[in-house]
Order: sequence, then C-alpha cells, then structure tokens
Amino acid sequence: MYLTRFRVNTARPGSRRLLSSPQAIHAAVMSSFPHLLPTGDDTPRVLWRIDHNARAEILLYIVSPDQPDLTHLVEQAGWPAAAANATADPRLRGWQSYSYAPFLERITPGSTWGFRLTANPVHHIRRKEGEPKKRTAHITPGHQMRWLLERQERSGFRILTKPADRRLTDHGNEHDLIVHNRRDLRFSKSPDTTQAKHSVSVLAVTFDGRLEVTDPTALRRTLTAGLGKAKAYGCGLMTLAPLG
Repeated sequence: MYLTRFRVNTARPGSRRLLSSPQAIHAAVMSSFPHLLPTGDDTPRVLWRIDHNARAEILLYIVSPDQPDLTHLVEQAGWPAAAANATADPRLRGWQSYSYAPFLERITPGSTWGFRLTANPVHHIRRKEGEPKKRTAHITPGHQMRWLLERQERSGFRILTKPADRRLTDHGNEHDLIVHNRRDLRFSKSPDTTQAKHSVSVLAVTFDGRLEVTDPTALRRTLTAGLGKAKAYGCGLMTLAPLG
C-alpha cells in the first residue's frame, strides 16, 4: 500500500477545472494506475481526498495498492517547470509517495491519534408508507457526527471525549470531534445534462478529531478500504496523524 500527497497549483486553469468536478479528479487519479484492476468493497482500493487547508494550499491525498505516476497531474495542475528538475532533486517532481505498511504496523491497541475523514454520511429512510427506502444524506452536523459514532466500533477505533471544561453541555457534544467543510456535489454522469436520471448528488463533509485504537486490524482495513459511500467521488479516506 502507498500513501501519496500531491499539491495542487491553484493558479492553473487546469486545477480549477479539476476541482470543480469530482468525476474529473476520479478519472485523473485512476489514470495514474494503468495496470490496476477493479477490486471489491472489502479489499484495498484506490481512495482519494481533497484537503482545502488554505486558499492557496490544496492537497490531494491518495491511498492505493500500487504506487501512482502523477506526471499527467503535474502537467495539468502542478508545477511542470519545477518538475523538469526532478532528476536533480526528486522533491520537485510534484508529489510524494510513501510505503504505507511501516505506518500501518505502528497502529497498536490503545494508541491515540488525530484523524481526518471526508465522508458521505447517509441513511436509508422511507418517505411515505409503502414506498421503498431511499438513501438520504444526513443534513445537520449532529446527525453527521452520530453517523460516524455509530460506525466507530466496527471500524476499529473509539473517538475520544473532551475534558469536562471543554464540553458544550447545552449542545451535548462530549466527543473530541468537529464536522466542517460541507460540500453539496451535483453533477451528471451522462454527457447529455438534460437526462436527470443520470444526475448524481453527493453530500460530503470532513471530520477532524482524536481517536483511540480498539482493533488495529479493523482500523487498518478502514484506512485502506475506506469508510462509507461515494468513494469514487472523494469520500471514505481517513488519515491519521500523531498527537503532539
């Protein structure tokens, strides 16, 4: 497994075209793996996520079974002139890929980490009696947090709680967890945008928080296979960071 980071050059027109379409990013990411075969939901697959850390700092993260070649992304949305000097300094090629295995082996029971996850929190509801249940996005931050809390045990972690003096008791949020950067993604899967039946609507939110490892095997599976739906559209990728 590999973890890859690519910094997007926000001044490039190609970058703006990519960032406006999760389909375009998905296609660009998948074209980095010409020999990769499709896999099932429970096996390692290609996951990706866009982090908007600042106006001029947008990072693309990829977790994948094979090491990607992002040369085409550098040409479209990176710094190709700098990448031309990569033979002298490999850091200039525009992306960094790291073997993920050594990090995954550091995940032990009881260890604590900061985490970030972009996900598509949904549930299935029946709007009218007699109608089939329909997948529907959770709209409020409270329900979105509950969606993640309901999945923490089987995903191999427990979200830590805040110290008592940091809790907003009137809001009932005791967990060290925030949800932010909501994005309503709407696009057509068909070239003919008049065909509404081919339209896709995905709500994506980002969770930041702290967790404790309860089941290393399950958490490694979460990190490499993703969490939740809409993985092709930039959802499902969780990353960990040491707590300072």
